[in-house]
Amino acid sequence: MYPIFRHIILSIVFLTGLQWCLAQETPVVQRPIPILEDSSEVETPVVVAKEALVAQDSTVQDSTKPKAFLQYKLESSAKGYNRFDRRENTLTLYDQAIIVYGDIRLEAGKIIINNNTGNVYAYGIVEDSTNAYVQKPIFTQGTNKVEPDSIIFNKDTKKALTYNSKTAQGEFNVVAEVTKKVNDSVFFMRNARFTTSANPENPEYYFLARKIKFVPKKKIVTGLVNMYIADVPTPLGLPFAFFPMTNERRSGIILPSFGNDNNRGYNLTNGGYYFAINDYVDLTLLGDYFTNGSYGARVESSYRKRYAYSGSIRFLLEESIRSERGFSDFAQTGRYNINWQHSQDANASPNSRFSASVNLGSPDFYRNSFNQTNQSAQLINNLSSSISYSKTFPGEPQVNLNTTVSINQNVNTNTTNLTLPTFQGSVSRVFPFASKDGIKKGIIQNVNLQYNVRGENRVSTTNDNLFTPEIFSEARAGIQHSIPISTNFKIAKYFSISTGANFQENWVFDTIDQTLVANESGNQIIQRDTISGFDSYRTYSFNASLGTTVYGSYTSSNPEAKIQAVRHVMRPSVSYNINPSFDQYYEQLLREDGVIVSEEERFFSRFEGSLFGAPGRVFSSNIGLSLQNNLEAKVLDPESEDGELKKKQLIKSLNLSTSYNLAGDSLQLSPLNVSGVIPIYKDVDLQLNANFDPYALDANNNRINTFNINNGGSPARLTNAGARFNFKLSNKDFEPTDDDEEDDKETKVESTTLRNGGRADDLFGDPIDPATGNFLDDEEPTQQDVDLEESLYRFKIPWNLNIAYTFTYNNARRQNEVSGNSIMLSGDVEFSPRWSIGGNTGYDFVGNGISFTTLRFQRDLESFRMSFNWNPVGVNNSWFFFIGIKSGALSDIKYDQRRQPDPRF
Repeated sequence: MYPIFRHIILSIVFLTGLQWCLAQETPVVQRPIPILEDSSEVETPVVVAKEALVAQDSTVQDSTKPKAFLQYKLESSAKGYNRFDRRENTLTLYDQAIIVYGDIRLEAGKIIINNNTGNVYAYGIVEDSTNAYVQKPIFTQGTNKVEPDSIIFNKDTKKALTYNSKTAQGEFNVVAEVTKKVNDSVFFMRNARFTTSANPENPEYYFLARKIKFVPKKKIVTGLVNMYIADVPTPLGLPFAFFPMTNERRSGIILPSFGNDNNRGYNLTNGGYYFAINDYVDLTLLGDYFTNGSYGARVESSYRKRYAYSGSIRFLLEESIRSERGFSDFAQTGRYNINWQHSQDANASPNSRFSASVNLGSPDFYRNSFNQTNQSAQLINNLSSSISYSKTFPGEPQVNLNTTVSINQNVNTNTTNLTLPTFQGSVSRVFPFASKDGIKKGIIQNVNLQYNVRGENRVSTTNDNLFTPEIFSEARAGIQHSIPISTNFKIAKYFSISTGANFQENWVFDTIDQTLVANESGNQIIQRDTISGFDSYRTYSFNASLGTTVYGSYTSSNPEAKIQAVRHVMRPSVSYNINPSFDQYYEQLLREDGVIVSEEERFFSRFEGSLFGAPGRVFSSNIGLSLQNNLEAKVLDPESEDGELKKKQLIKSLNLSTSYNLAGDSLQLSPLNVSGVIPIYKDVDLQLNANFDPYALDANNNRINTFNINNGGSPARLTNAGARFNFKLSNKDFEPTDDDEEDDKETKVESTTLRNGGRADDLFGDPIDPATGNFLDDEEPTQQDVDLEESLYRFKIPWNLNIAYTFTYNNARRQNEVSGNSIMLSGDVEFSPRWSIGGNTGYDFVGNGISFTTLRFQRDLESFRMSFNWNPVGVNNSWFFFIGIKSGALSDIKYDQRRQPDPRF
């Protein structure tokens, strides 16, 4: 509220300076001047030169005299008149009177300066035609403005009164009935209203302070303050209030919210203290308390350094109690959550970057937290956290280094996977045989290679053992080096060939030894022993592919045919992959006495269970076949009168792929995979996929090395299939185009013409109103009419609807079942500019149940915001109601009530 009084002080100082220039030494008896004067009593406008307003001293000015009070040129003007009365010793400016001094500007209908009494008046005037009070004073200093009904100031006593001053200070609009200046350091206000409403003249709500004492730059002390809603007083208020004045950030108390929970009783939540540490970081301490003994605490901090980094840290701890001690259903559960978000400005360090996204906590935190208002968060199944740092060394070749620490928690299975840490490095691709000008042609110049290294320390544990030393007992570490080499070239102009090889070397620090031993029952079991120490193995593989593009087209000879042209694009490709067998890394299983288990020929690798797995023991040589298709056409545009063509995709993609194992003894042909995307309506695509297996099944539903067609079946069995689509609809999809709007307009004009007695073909011209002689035609609505309609109601209701459907079929082992069949719906409807309803739901046709459902009701009450979120079905049945002031300065003035889901212990 301090800026309000600052403008008043500036206006008083300005008027004081003005009086100093116009002061006369002859004392006179004070005589009151009326606040308002009728403009009819004003004499003929007279313009007086500024030199006549101030008596000139003929003596030489002493250079040692103090600097003049007025440092800027004083300018004044008035549309009506500018008159100086020597008898009354007053200066009067009338009708659009303006005084400008530096960056200070005073405007009013009438300004009177009385040098005898020391009073200065600024107020509006009464307009003769409407008898309205217009041209109220406006005091402007810089970008700030104060608009009272009138100003009275006395230069001798330094006291001033302003009536009904209005000003905007930050988010507040303030109207004070009377403001009195006692001296330079004390001001009093009476009946001051402050609100964040955009219409301070008729606000939806305001706070009324009967008496205010204001000490600039120090404090504000008020008497009774209470809240008014629609000019109706409410019991919300305080008997008195004290506000320390400062332009800096300050620490302070955060008022808690009061509520009632069916499971935990009455409560105070989100209360605490805010610490404004400095310009870069803050700290918030919050707490919750419930009458059944449950409690929670939160620590939050945000930090930011411009052009460097920004982020936030939040730690939450809760202790939830169910029932009471001594009862059989008593339970006490602790929960925690750590959330850290850190991002680095892209311009801070182009060659290095540090980032963090941490969401670590108890598995049931999002489902049973005290302050969980995001209902969809109850569906979170995984908590993921990662902290990474990357460094780039520019040059040729470029070197990239990255290290990451990550944690993934599965809240359903209570398992946690950690990488502490993962290190990755790479050297950018190098073309050792390329020419100096950078152009690469042929098989040799396109040869390229690069180097990659990856080191990882992986731990799998449970959430209960997350912060215990036991998590490192089963840690697996390893380093993998890889060097891929490849090249590509063309043959016969139309065929592209690419070939390459990949070499890998894996380092591990633990291997295993297996022995077949007899247990107490005499059964043979495998005993695994871990051997610590460095070991390594190397693998390599080769690949090649051949591909081309085939175009097919058809053009219709009939110019009136709906389909004028069709183009079919096919991209066939053949690939070959070979992976040698690495038998040297395998050993035969031995018994305790050293005898080889030859009857079963059991083999094992000492690298089994290592971080990157054991090398392959089976030699593989595969030929892969794939065919990609898309089909598009040019069709006549039905909306075009000139027969224009438009492009239409009939099949976006249709892909077929399979492979043949040259090294296999049986089941060499893999199932045929078919996938496609087919447009069905505007931006709606139907996605299809299916697998066809050419081999038959035996009586136990296992694949056998017999083709299904030779077993009395079809050429291939449908083992699985799926279909899914999603699309969005809104009211804009059904709005007429520009041409339709022109047609509607012409139809509207035509109907108006016929209604007024004219002809549709306008043979005799537009109809004329006989009373006025004007043409009868539709009038265009004014902008005021449009704004009024938009603010009160809508003829066209905005809405949107999202639909997603998924279908899955499985028949790999003759189960012939639909494993998935569900539909999801979500949408919003805006009934008025301030009222909207939305929600999401779905139905599972396999499980015969309704999926997670949420309904949202939102109401914009101008200065207030009201919302109601409801989850009506399922174990997550809950609701949350909120109403509060939008302004951040008054965000604590709110009411919320919720029903939490039943806790799951």
